[in-house]
Amino acid sequence: MEKNIPGREENKKSTDCSIAEDNKSALQFIEEVTTNVDEVQKRVVAEILSRNANVEYLQRHNLNGHTDRETFKKVIPVITYEDIQPDINRIADGDKSPILCSQPISEFLTSSGTSGGERKLMPIIEEDFGRRSQLYSLMISVVSQSVGDLEKGKGMYFMFVKSETKTPGGLLARPVLTSIFKRPHFHNSNYTSPIETILCLDSYQSMYSQMLCGLCQNKQVLRVGAVFASAFIRAMRFLEKHWSLLCNDIRTGTINAQITHLSVRESVMKILKPNPELADFIDAECRKSSWQGIVTRLWPNTKYVDVVVTGTMSQYIPTLEYYSSNLPLVSTTYASSECSFGINLNPLCKPSEVSYTLIPTMGYFEFLPIHRINNEVKNSISMSELQEQQQLVDLVDVKIGQEYELVVTTYSGLYRYRVGDVLRVAGYKNNAPQFTFVCRENVILSIDSDKTDEAELQNAVKNAVSDLMPFDAHVTEYTSYADITTIPGHYVLFLELRVNSSTPIPPSVFENCCLNIEESLNSVYRQGRASDKSIGPLEIRIVETGTFDKLMDYCISLGASINQYKTPRCVKLTPLVELLNSRVVSSHFSQTCPNWIPGDKQWNNMN
Repeated sequence: MEKNIPGREENKKSTDCSIAEDNKSALQFIEEVTTNVDEVQKRVVAEILSRNANVEYLQRHNLNGHTDRETFKKVIPVITYEDIQPDINRIADGDKSPILCSQPISEFLTSSGTSGGERKLMPIIEEDFGRRSQLYSLMISVVSQSVGDLEKGKGMYFMFVKSETKTPGGLLARPVLTSIFKRPHFHNSNYTSPIETILCLDSYQSMYSQMLCGLCQNKQVLRVGAVFASAFIRAMRFLEKHWSLLCNDIRTGTINAQITHLSVRESVMKILKPNPELADFIDAECRKSSWQGIVTRLWPNTKYVDVVVTGTMSQYIPTLEYYSSNLPLVSTTYASSECSFGINLNPLCKPSEVSYTLIPTMGYFEFLPIHRINNEVKNSISMSELQEQQQLVDLVDVKIGQEYELVVTTYSGLYRYRVGDVLRVAGYKNNAPQFTFVCRENVILSIDSDKTDEAELQNAVKNAVSDLMPFDAHVTEYTSYADITTIPGHYVLFLELRVNSSTPIPPSVFENCCLNIEESLNSVYRQGRASDKSIGPLEIRIVETGTFDKLMDYCISLGASINQYKTPRCVKLTPLVELLNSRVVSSHFSQTCPNWIPGDKQWNNMN
């Protein structure tokens, strides 16, 4: 029991008052900037252009010191990474002249996207971390408004770093989360994981020690999570595999000998004490036949799960709900290596209703309208038409229901940069639009003239797996592969299943899944299958349980960040395809061609 220390109650009241004032100030700030959106955006672009008036990039495009956005839009082109890669390379090689930004580039943040097979390098200036920190503070205030007393407990978050590198010019290059985790202010954050466990580069030791600390402090945990849903589920599966070892550590107050990092052991020992009662409790829960609700069983005071469940991460929602007894799944922020963008102002909403309000002080935002033709993403501005820059619209001019590609201008030296994210306008907070994340604007599968993007493939798989439900089987993970070794080439889907029934699934069910997936794909694909015969029958390959964990481990061994890792929805590297194929337990093909009729589906429905 806590002793009644003189002054403790007064200090607690003072702290509570300070937190309340901070939250009030943050919410007032959100009200102000979302009300005066256009004025804020004008000020932001003017400030960026004013401070960077003499940089080489803007002079090269003849901006000539103008700070108004009309001139900016007229003379500065919309770009992709490849357009500025030569400038990035100069900075990376050590050129300290003001090429993109008047302030020194303090480091590069490595994007999870690639260019020419290599990670993209995003320039960052020191003050930009203040904006990222501000967005986090705003998010905490918003969540605290919906979920009270968070300051009275801890968060159990599974966080990992990747080894950093230096460019030839001596600048650090590392993922954004690695950079954040290594900053001094982060060390004071109220998490169950000591900073030493987070900074440990050995993914097994890091996961083991973080899980051990989370279990030791189970009654203090008020929120759990990871950056992406996949990482949190990986942690739960890690617990399924190693709970007996963890229980032994808690029972004896000693750390497993496999944890060899001295700083990790020392930090954990400050938390770990012999606790046979807790060990018995965890042992009893983990021995039960079902792991449904394991989060709320082991961490009974948990109020929500903080993970990204938008975009491709939405496929993990059923598994998250299984583990967490339908706790709220909260997607809090929208950010990238390029820039911090916005927050979810309704954190307890359903995952399907998540939308992000872009905070207009973070950067200058423009939007490239996108249209879908036969369910294919079509930019309304082709690359040859990008001289017509006025066709991009400002933050206050987007239309509800319309999809856009996000274009950003940052304080760190990106100007009218195409982020590659497709967003849909869902509503408004005051005068600020709110966006749902649709997908990355990219193509992941193509055999002939067909082009299948990530969102389309995910929807097709979702439509098909309903055939597995009568057998109590669920797709836990999937990826795809364009197999061009056959003639004609064909799509291959690797599926990992969780099967809870003893009844075997007939091959005909998988064959029907193949056809249902094909029926859900775009008309160009279906024409290639049914009419042109340029695409072969779609194939499903069922793989052993644990295959996608091995795929992740392999990608991490090649240098992928465990923090930023997301299961690739298409694999192209031969070693990855070989790994998947080595674990195939059965293979099934579509037995008939999908339906295809010339002309638009809407016209045909009118006949």
